[in-house]
Amino acid sequence: MSVYKTFYSRLLLNYIAGSLAAVISIGSLIIFTLKDIPRDEYVWMLAVMLFSIVVMLVLEWAVFSRQIKPIRLAFHEAVGSFADMQTMYLRAHRLPALTVKRILGPHLFGLAVPAVSLTLWLVSTGLLTIPAYYVFLALLGCVLLASMHALIVFYLTSHLIRPVLEELQLRSLRLFGKELTLGGRVLISIKRKLRWSFFLMGASPLLLYNLAVQFRLVDWNIDHSAYWKWAGIVLLIGLGFSFFGSRLLTRELETPIQHLYERMAEVKVGYLQTEASDLFSDEFSRLVSGFNHMLRGVRIQAARNDQLVESYFATLAAALDARDPYTAGHSLRVAEYAVQIGTLAGLSKHVVDQLRKAALLHDIGKIGIPDAVLLKEGQLSEEEWEQIKAHPVLGEAILRQIEPADEMAAFLPGVRSHHERYDGRGYPDGLKGEEIPLFGRIIAVADAFDAMTSDRPYRKGMDAGTAITILEEGKGTQWDPYFVGLFVEAYYERQSS
Repeated sequence: MSVYKTFYSRLLLNYIAGSLAAVISIGSLIIFTLKDIPRDEYVWMLAVMLFSIVVMLVLEWAVFSRQIKPIRLAFHEAVGSFADMQTMYLRAHRLPALTVKRILGPHLFGLAVPAVSLTLWLVSTGLLTIPAYYVFLALLGCVLLASMHALIVFYLTSHLIRPVLEELQLRSLRLFGKELTLGGRVLISIKRKLRWSFFLMGASPLLLYNLAVQFRLVDWNIDHSAYWKWAGIVLLIGLGFSFFGSRLLTRELETPIQHLYERMAEVKVGYLQTEASDLFSDEFSRLVSGFNHMLRGVRIQAARNDQLVESYFATLAAALDARDPYTAGHSLRVAEYAVQIGTLAGLSKHVVDQLRKAALLHDIGKIGIPDAVLLKEGQLSEEEWEQIKAHPVLGEAILRQIEPADEMAAFLPGVRSHHERYDGRGYPDGLKGEEIPLFGRIIAVADAFDAMTSDRPYRKGMDAGTAITILEEGKGTQWDPYFVGLFVEAYYERQSS
């Protein structure tokens, strides 16, 4: 609660101080530059100013209350859901921009519209003898001062809102166990923010000076046309300098930020070989150096993680093969053949790597088959054969226990379906043709070739040529004809070379 109270009191203080400064400034610009008007006209002008200020305060307070309401509710009432909390969080982020709209809306027009209207009416009735164009000069002064006020309050509010945002994040974690975030959403671009800031800071003194001078030209007996022959040129040069200077300075700050953002986007999608270019000689050079240093650390850690995962897969495969000396190295060889087929099929490097890992683990379910069945040298009974046929499902179930689940998801279809047949007579699901997952169809060819060419207790492994002939005969029935064709063609090419 104290966070909100501190924020609210400081926000209100900034608003009151800024409003008073703006009103006093514009009032001084009008009244003290018109020091020669009669006393009764001063009274009318003060009355107009006071009435306009009341209208402004009423309108602006209504808008201010509506803008601050979602943030107040977050601290004073129970929040029903995370979605409601996220809405309040987003509203709090938008408050600085909403403050600008409030000052340039009800704050400016709540004061300017009644003031201009009443003053022109008093001029038309003869109660005021000031030139009508003075009123429009004063209106321009109001717009300028309101813009300056909005700029200052924007940055003050941006600073004040940060502790509120931190408190909302803590409350969300405590109530819902979820983190509030914009997710990279840009509510107001730094380009837009800085460009207008630099332009107003450069242009405001020039414009204010020229407005003040306009009120005194008559007293100085200076011809307006003569004055503007040189003052207009100076003003245009000054405004042009402010405009182009703000654009150049904004670009100078935006370019390194955009460069780092693009590198971060590459890292986000997994490309860690990128680096930020050291193109900047200011403080951004430190930021680039720190980013690259951090990225090198991430690359080292990612390489270690990859090495650990590789060792994990290889260890599982070796543990499985160690149960049966006659099938030692089977998983590694199947993985090698599967990689050959995947590469020949034009699969991407990433997909081929996933295929290799799935092939390494394709028989992991045999860990759940009793030794008496798995290592039996004689003919299997029907019940024993059913136990053997269960190993693809067992393998999938084992891999589903490994976290994170999304990292293992790519390997599950190949493990489950590597004994499916292209004609639909395989197991465990009786899938047919391209219903069989891609990895399952490839691993089936690699597994069959190694099984035929490896020694078993009950038979000698056949030569590669005979196994290739059997694969060719089983195209379109037991195995996918496309992948068998690739494997067979590559075998004959090696034989002829």
